[in-house]
Amino acid sequence: MATLPMIPELLRQLFRTPATNAFPAKYLPPSVTGFLAKVGRGEAAIHPPVAVPKDFRGKITYDPTGCTGCSLCAKVCPANAIEVLKEEKRIRIYVSQCIFCSQCTDICPKGSLAMSDVFLLADENRYADNLIVE
Repeated sequence: MATLPMIPELLRQLFRTPATNAFPAKYLPPSVTGFLAKVGRGEAAIHPPVAVPKDFRGKITYDPTGCTGCSLCAKVCPANAIEVLKEEKRIRIYVSQCIFCSQCTDICPKGSLAMSDVFLLADENRYADNLIVE
């Protein structure tokens, strides 16, 4: 008799639409990596387009022209994702280590760092060109 209260809930769940998006495609492609490569080339689209919320903290962007090489960003980074290139007075950011806390963007005196709305960052190589910001 203990399972009887679960039957109405089971029936509700059976006919309810899923709460999650079918991501990244409506039907599972043979290769998700291949599908995302097609999206990058503009040959396919992500289904459905995912709306980015206001104040989303995605992949960090860096404008080296305004950077003075003060290294404040590297000092406050809890993930040690920022390497200071002292001789060049620039920084290098390893996105694969970044925890997207945005402390570096808050402390940058020149506003050279910002958070973008880019969120598709998966890659097989943590040192790939798209995961290192210079």
